[in-house]
Amino acid sequence: MALGKSVKLPQTAVLKQILMRYCSSLGKRHAYDEHGLPDDVPKGHFAVYVGENRARYIVPISFLSRPEFQILLQQAEEEFGFDHDMGITIPCEEVVFETLTSALR
Repeated sequence: MALGKSVKLPQTAVLKQILMRYCSSLGKRHAYDEHGLPDDVPKGHFAVYVGENRARYIVPISFLSRPEFQILLQQAEEEFGFDHDMGITIPCEEVVFETLTSALR
């Protein structure tokens, strides 16, 4: 293999890495499974934190492919970046997030 070539990971592997890195619980004591993921998050879901009080929401991974949710993730990256241990933080009011996610379901 030549130097300088990047190895492309499958999209699911990349998403798993992102979720494992950023699904922190801000010091809250949650049980974790053997993969380091919170036990209270069902398979196929991940946690995000929303609003000033950083309310924790569990959302389906399928939301990652929805353009509406991708806009929220872009806003999160612009405001907070993804290079921290705070979990994925969505910069909008809880009522706006709840309205959007209920429309996506």
